[in-house]
Amino acid sequence: MTGFIHIMVPHSQFELVTGRNSLSSYRFGTGTAEHLFCATCGVKSFYQPRSHPDAWSVNAACLDQPPKLAISQFDGQNWEEAQR
Repeated sequence: MTGFIHIMVPHSQFELVTGRNSLSSYRFGTGTAEHLFCATCGVKSFYQPRSHPDAWSVNAACLDQPPKLAISQFDGQNWEEAQR
């Protein structure tokens, strides 16, 4: 579950049903992204990325039934270029 596979979900289509009180938040760098972790186990199941301010990035590895995905890899060190 710690291997993050990003699924971008618009805020309007996301509902956290349980576990809100178990989340711990962390921001670094510019402080734009909000990284949310389970305070018990440390898994990051979703977070607010700075690259998509109107969506949550959900970790498909944390879903009971993940959708079939076409996975694209990119150089994370130069993610601004990869977004173009």
